[in-house]
Amino acid sequence: MSKPIAAANDPITIHLEKDKKYVWCACGRSTHQPFCDGSHRGTGLDPVHFTVEETGEATLCQCKGTRNPPYCDGSHAGTAFSKRSSAE
Repeated sequence: MSKPIAAANDPITIHLEKDKKYVWCACGRSTHQPFCDGSHRGTGLDPVHFTVEETGEATLCQCKGTRNPPYCDGSHAGTAFSKRSSAE
């Protein structure tokens, strides 16, 4: 199984709609961050399917180190993550 790679070292605040289904990228390889585009296939990492109870802003993890996926828990602070390179 592959390890996730950081898509970015900072979270992203994004507008989410109530009852809409979202798929958060857990591997860091998606080109549609913070959402999954299927790039995880073959990595052994699965995306996180979620909905929200209220329409509004949410802060989603992009470092892929959160312990509360898909939401940022501050894991990115003070930690060096391996970020994907332009060659990947």
